[in-house]
Amino acid sequence: MYEFAIAWEWLAFAVRWLHVITAIAWIGSSFYFIALDLGLVKRDHLPAGAYGEEWQVHGGGFYHIQKYLVAPASMPEHLTWFKWESYMTWLSGFAMLCLVYYGGADLFLIDRHVLDISATTAILISLGSLGIGWIFYDLLCKSPIGKNTWGLMALLYVALVIMAWGYTQVFTGRAAFLHLGAFTATIMSANVFLLIIPNQKIVVADLIAGRTPDPKLGAQAKQRSLHNNYLTLPVIFFMLSNHYPLAFATAFNWIIAALVFLMGVTIRHWFNTTHARKGKPTWTWLVTVLLFFLIMWLSTVPKVLTGEEKAEVAPVFARFAENAHFPAVKDAISTRCSMCHAAEPVYEGITRPPNGVVLESDREIAARAREIYIQAGRSHAMPPGNITDMTTDERQLLTAWFESAVEEGKTQ
Repeated sequence: MYEFAIAWEWLAFAVRWLHVITAIAWIGSSFYFIALDLGLVKRDHLPAGAYGEEWQVHGGGFYHIQKYLVAPASMPEHLTWFKWESYMTWLSGFAMLCLVYYGGADLFLIDRHVLDISATTAILISLGSLGIGWIFYDLLCKSPIGKNTWGLMALLYVALVIMAWGYTQVFTGRAAFLHLGAFTATIMSANVFLLIIPNQKIVVADLIAGRTPDPKLGAQAKQRSLHNNYLTLPVIFFMLSNHYPLAFATAFNWIIAALVFLMGVTIRHWFNTTHARKGKPTWTWLVTVLLFFLIMWLSTVPKVLTGEEKAEVAPVFARFAENAHFPAVKDAISTRCSMCHAAEPVYEGITRPPNGVVLESDREIAARAREIYIQAGRSHAMPPGNITDMTTDERQLLTAWFESAVEEGKTQ
């Protein structure tokens, strides 16, 4: 059993590493080609069918690149396809979803205080949402609405916000954000696999057969590529968010997700406009910063919205073990946390304390005061899925303990 747990841990690490590598390759090539496409210059000397050209310098050499909007007059001898980066990013991400969230559904996927469902039901909801989401998106793009690019993107944004809310009503906060990223990434990768690459293959086949390719195929692919361009940064945020509970484990996590999608738009708008040589819209950075501050504010669950007192995450001070709340805090942690965060965990399937965090002695608890405050007091990230039934009163106790100890430290 111990050997299996170790092997499983290393397998999860390997798949995560593969996912990061392939994501870098996909995002890097995507960003490069978007910048290249926007920077193309139309010149009189271009060959027939060429849309624009770009001169670039890198690695001690010069590159002369020309783009054909539909296709060149004849097929080149060697053609490089950019597709496996996308495919492997999705496949490795789905493998990680299976290993972590499906394999550990009771701990990471399900929060029975949110929705009391079985692991099988949760997994089916997860799989169904990814597949149905793509079908809905694809039909929307192919409908008359799809002819209006920006109207379509506005509807897509509304759909993503609805999915953000829906996921938070079913899964743990961490799993909800992860699934929102997977939902978006599925749309992006399916765009490549089911439309962009097939359309390009039709163009290639037409060229080989001596037929004139249909320009509509390129226009469809470009529209999907535009969607992928604006969705990339939010996907990265959601994939990283599982390390930051103030993003996913707070009362307004789905609103935070909605604002993240807007930040993705403002950031990419700056880059797209700059690469197209249409100016530098610096206002987008101001909007992005304001949106980020709004997210930070929402993550603290201010009194005006929830009735709770506003609190700031302060630096760790030394007097937590001497605070009047500490005896009750230690009892709560012993009851709700120590089965995993112990030198010898007793929770089934946990062979060592998660992230090496042990919460048994006064010193160990006091040293982790800030993490306890953020992950179990100010947010509901811990225990995962509230598997040990930590109460609201206990979370308020942890919050009062940290904040009062900080205030005591300020007066000394």
